[in-house]
Amino acid sequence: MRIVVDLTRCQAYAQCVFLAPQVFELHGEEALLYSADVPDEQLDRVRQAVVACPVRAILLGEEVGVGVR
Repeated sequence: MRIVVDLTRCQAYAQCVFLAPQVFELHGEEALLYSADVPDEQLDRVRQAVVACPVRAILLGEEVGVGVR
């Protein structure tokens, strides 16, 4: 599964980092780093992060038509 984060919408609330630290990471105070390819074992955590994002900056592959692996 792939994800896309709209970094122009991201406000660094870090809910995603808290919920899926193996996929998301804050670099400094505001720069979000993430792995676009989500390992299967992290998929549930990433889905929780998508829902928890207050600005809806995270999209899963099926939502943006990226495709499913």
